[in-house]
Amino acid sequence: MVNSNSGPCVLLATADELLLDDLLRLAAAAGVTPQVEPDLTAVRRRWPTAALVIVGQDLADDLARVQPLRRPGVVLVGADPSDQDAFRLAVGVGAEQVYFLPADEAMLGDKLADSVEGGSRSALTLACVGGCGGAGATVLAAALAVTGARRGLRTMLIDGDPLGGGIDLVLGQEQGAGLRWPELVGTAGRVSAEALRAALPVVGNLAVLSWDRADVVAMPPEAMRSVLSAAQRSSDLVVVDLPRRCDEASEEALVRATSTLLVVPRDVRACAAAARVAGRLRSFASDLRLVAREPCLSGLSALDLAKHLSVRLAAQLRFDKSLAVQIDRGRFPVEPRTPLGRAASELLDQFGRAEPSSRRAG
Repeated sequence: MVNSNSGPCVLLATADELLLDDLLRLAAAAGVTPQVEPDLTAVRRRWPTAALVIVGQDLADDLARVQPLRRPGVVLVGADPSDQDAFRLAVGVGAEQVYFLPADEAMLGDKLADSVEGGSRSALTLACVGGCGGAGATVLAAALAVTGARRGLRTMLIDGDPLGGGIDLVLGQEQGAGLRWPELVGTAGRVSAEALRAALPVVGNLAVLSWDRADVVAMPPEAMRSVLSAAQRSSDLVVVDLPRRCDEASEEALVRATSTLLVVPRDVRACAAAARVAGRLRSFASDLRLVAREPCLSGLSALDLAKHLSVRLAAQLRFDKSLAVQIDRGRFPVEPRTPLGRAASELLDQFGRAEPSSRRAG
């Protein structure tokens, strides 16, 4: 028997050694240490408490005869998709799904990983995009992430702009130990949510995935998909800083975001540039909102800017002449009373469903 000493229990109920080899391989890839029971009596003893029960087709008939307690989280695994008897056996043991190996390995692997990571939890996800060069989207993204972490939210900040210079510089965390994007761009498929978080530079509740200062490499959409999905499963809040140009990786983030925040200075030239960006974002963003940044000189009103862009006004960001100087000195001034801190708090308040994991029901 293989015992799990911690975390949710996954029960493998099979006496088929070939099937067991496959199941143990998938469990290892998902970071699961299962309990293996080839004996019907032991299976029945473990049955009520396991987080996930995987029943081999070889034991299903005998198990169905003893009419096990009906419960969620039971699946049946067979080898032949043309074997209609598998579905009869699935009904007998109360299985929710039937998987056939090797065809369904990826789906069964996801099921195993969900048993460890708590299922399909998905974080509030905010994408920040500048309407023009120097709009301040990166700084706002960092402010949202820092503010969320201070509220006790398990937060991840993702730098989605390979040409941005690295969002860790904004936070003054460029020396933080952990992975950067160049080490993850080859990622595809399912990524362990907790393993990703553990590998990144972390400050309190905030994990940061940034670019480094080495040569820029392309961002495949598969990497963004895998990393963002893992981030959403392990976080309460995910903030993604995206470039103005919409490549496939950016599109992947936009379609997965709860809301996209378009940051635009309140001047005519910025408004003209942002109109083109907004048109592109609407093709992918399900919820597009405007953050109007006060210019250093007089300009358009926030309402006029929102009307011209046909984008809902979410917040205004006051001009802070000391901000750039403080960031250059390695300080990130996002205290509650600063213009940046107030704007970040106002935006997070609009998404009231974001709350710390420890306070979530269930």
